[in-house]
Amino acid sequence: MSDPLVCQRDAFQLGREDHYLNCAYMGPLPRAAEEAGFAAIRKKAVPTRIVPPDSFWDTDELRTLYARLITASDPARVAIQPGVSYAVATAAKNLPVSSGQNIVLTHEQFPGNVYAWHRLAAECGADLRAVDPGAGQGRGQRWNEHLLDAIDSKTAIVSVPHVHWTDGTLFNLEAIGARCRDVGAALFIDATQSAGALPFDVAAVQPDVVVCAAYKWLLGPYSLAFTWFSERFDDGVPIEETWIARKNSRDFQHLVDYQDEYIPGAVRYDMAERSSFFLAPIARASLELILEWTPERIQEYCRTLTADFLRDSAELGYSVEDDAWRGSHLFGLRMPEGIDLVALKSSLAERNVSASVRGSALRLSPNVYNDDVDMGVLFEVLKGAVS
Repeated sequence: MSDPLVCQRDAFQLGREDHYLNCAYMGPLPRAAEEAGFAAIRKKAVPTRIVPPDSFWDTDELRTLYARLITASDPARVAIQPGVSYAVATAAKNLPVSSGQNIVLTHEQFPGNVYAWHRLAAECGADLRAVDPGAGQGRGQRWNEHLLDAIDSKTAIVSVPHVHWTDGTLFNLEAIGARCRDVGAALFIDATQSAGALPFDVAAVQPDVVVCAAYKWLLGPYSLAFTWFSERFDDGVPIEETWIARKNSRDFQHLVDYQDEYIPGAVRYDMAERSSFFLAPIARASLELILEWTPERIQEYCRTLTADFLRDSAELGYSVEDDAWRGSHLFGLRMPEGIDLVALKSSLAERNVSASVRGSALRLSPNVYNDDVDMGVLFEVLKGAVS
């Protein structure tokens, strides 16, 4: 690993009074991405600056950057889509499921990665299995064990996050991927709460789909997502029949010479108007920064930043999942007995600490713009809640 990261607060607009520990809700735009967005708006003000056909293919650079981020070898396997639910719907449209088979999810999975599977299971007569970790200590390890147990010879699809959105539980994707291959199941991964802050290796996991919305840990805009598709989808049917996904679509003079053949790779699964003249430059600037910082160093920065805080909080009766089963960039802080989460959230707001209540935990999600001052203010509020 290269030199450890130092705090990157100056790369963002966050003021000293902003204790933003909520990247799992929405990542702030870096200054570089903000400027890229302003430049994109100015470019659209004079449309002759958007020159066909090349300007319409600028988003191809996003495929390259996302492929690098998840250690995928072929950028052409990345589709430009508007969100996770779009990727889920694309996969559900193309993955075969029969009556008597099952689709495996995690308990309380984010709804964007649920509803299309509900519909598919209902239409095909398949069983939907939402795997619950159960109560008690050792929750992360037990959840992973239950998930592996739920995947059997009748499993057609496994659709799971890398990191659970409510409390940061980390799923062992390499073990899950191996189990899916053993039974012939397709593996769909929602990396929205991990990609950009936690390393991911397509070759090690061998998934079929890896999607990530841009607006959280990719520090990018809303309404944009990147989805990597395996060879399983090479001959699939897209949700939309876009003109730009077709062979010879760069030849604007002959666009009415209609083509049945798609451009090779995942381009067929792109959303309409994928060129996204406003959003793409913002996403590109943020992805370039993240690749400069690297997910490995971002994860280590978060681990180091929170180590003392977690030790001191434990002495007050707060707790988190074991290190082996959670990320350092996103975790659920469990409360001592008697703590009112609603009152605690109000106290945090008074000190301008931004975090999210998810279930019975306070979800904390630091990033490279946070520092010891942020963690100190958070600790003061937590200490006051138990005194």
